[in-house]
Amino acid sequence: MLVLGAADMMARDVLIVAALIVALLLVRVLILVRSRGSVLCCLRPMPGERGWRVGVARYAEGRLKWIPLIGLLPRPRHVIVRRGLVVSGRRKVGSGEFFGFLEGVTALECRSGAFSFELAMGYRALTGFVAWLESAPPGAHLDVV
Repeated sequence: MLVLGAADMMARDVLIVAALIVALLLVRVLILVRSRGSVLCCLRPMPGERGWRVGVARYAEGRLKWIPLIGLLPRPRHVIVRRGLVVSGRRKVGSGEFFGFLEGVTALECRSGAFSFELAMGYRALTGFVAWLESAPPGAHLDVV
């Protein structure tokens, strides 16, 4: 008969809790990525703060809600209002910026109020973003380059 000591039982409990946390994070990622109206999108605050953060963008009622892919909270980290959003530049992302795992990605330099940032997305997500910008109601005063 195998008798487990207190240290072995605690180690087993820690492993079970860690496995549950990983499983919950994986379920969260799957729900975010597969949710209707969500697109994979990377965000980088400017100027030069930290690296790119992978997340999901959702369009809702004149707002783009950016939710980090890895995290505990299901709420958006950034809410970008379409009215007054300025896109000032566009560039192809270099292969070294994403460690080479994303190709054909375009980065847009944006500003919404005092918040300056870059959004990076693939061709299909970019097409949707531009359509979302252009579908603003009259008088939204968009400045898209």
